[in-house]
Amino acid sequence: MSGDRRQQFGAYLTRLRRATGRSQRQLADRLCALSGLQSVTRNEVSRWERGGRVPDAWLTFLAQALDTSPSELARAAAYARGETDIAPPGPDTTLAALLPQGDPLAPLTARTGQRLGHEAVAQLADRVHALRLADDVLAGGDLIAPAFRHLGAAVRLYRESTYAEGVGRALLAQIGELAQITGWIASDAGRHEQAERAYRIGIAAARQAGDRPLTGHLAGSLAYQFSNTGRLREGVELARAALADAGPETPGKARALFLDRIAWAHTRAGDAQSAMRALDEAHEALSEDQEPAPLWAYWVSRAELRVMDARVYTELRRPLRAVPLLEDVLTQYDATHTRELALYRSWLAIALADANEPEQAAAEAQRVISLSGDVSSERAAERCRVVLRRLSTFRDVPEVRGLLDEHGHLLSV
Repeated sequence: MSGDRRQQFGAYLTRLRRATGRSQRQLADRLCALSGLQSVTRNEVSRWERGGRVPDAWLTFLAQALDTSPSELARAAAYARGETDIAPPGPDTTLAALLPQGDPLAPLTARTGQRLGHEAVAQLADRVHALRLADDVLAGGDLIAPAFRHLGAAVRLYRESTYAEGVGRALLAQIGELAQITGWIASDAGRHEQAERAYRIGIAAARQAGDRPLTGHLAGSLAYQFSNTGRLREGVELARAALADAGPETPGKARALFLDRIAWAHTRAGDAQSAMRALDEAHEALSEDQEPAPLWAYWVSRAELRVMDARVYTELRRPLRAVPLLEDVLTQYDATHTRELALYRSWLAIALADANEPEQAAAEAQRVISLSGDVSSERAAERCRVVLRRLSTFRDVPEVRGLLDEHGHLLSV
């Protein structure tokens, strides 16, 4: 039995376990509870995940504990034993499943467009970056129409025109970048199905361009949406696949971004230990960064990592860590970043409520609601509802009662 195959099986088990938010010890305890036996320990689970042993006798219970298909798990074990050549799903399989049906980027058989050179690529790159900069100060509802218009035009340009091979690859990379910001804008506007379609087109373009970090960026963006819309296991799996598919040569700034998304996915899935480990790795990646970063990672900075730290701490109910981080970060954003101010203050409001400071939380909530009313962002609107629901447990506090009396109607929207 091949050691490499056992290691692939072990990595597959690890991904399944992490997607459930369980530690190795918690998985061992769950297997003991399901089987009625007390013979599985954390060390045994670790041995399986390192590829030291295939847990044949435990496959049925593992499928239950890991919420996966028994037949799929059995096939993966058969692969590890050398009985089949069908490998267990890995990062490539995860990303391949996201590719749109057919090929929306296939050039037309009879192309009637102009012959394109690198100037056309540069013009498209300028439009992409201008849209990114616009997203810094405007919200999804303001930008979704022009974003999809630009994406459609770029795809048509690629399909209808002629160009040299190198120009074609460069165009595909720009389409991938345009699809990423378009998906991000659509997600901010609450148009999640449209966002997912844009991300899928982008993944197809980036893969055809051979741009692995960009493929990871697109997959990680979709993973972030999954984590925020209740698709928690998919969010964890895809966030980890995004990092793996990007490859070891990915610049540190981009790797830090991917690790931040992994941290958030684990946080949403309730796996605090994995989340904290990913945060540490993100800071380490940014500290070690020596390579020039892709243009799409221009905004990744130490301050942005601290924002994610604070969000993770807030979600994990660690307000004493979250509050000072958020208060410091908020001083670095001016009034032109209305959406970001609303989002970050919403986390501060939650953290203050968790710290049993309802009066301060109510004051922050008022600021969040005021700021959110000025932007067409469903993310910001949803954060208002999250804050109001959290503060409803403090209705007896006069400041909170006044806030809920004035803005409680937002909960029914």
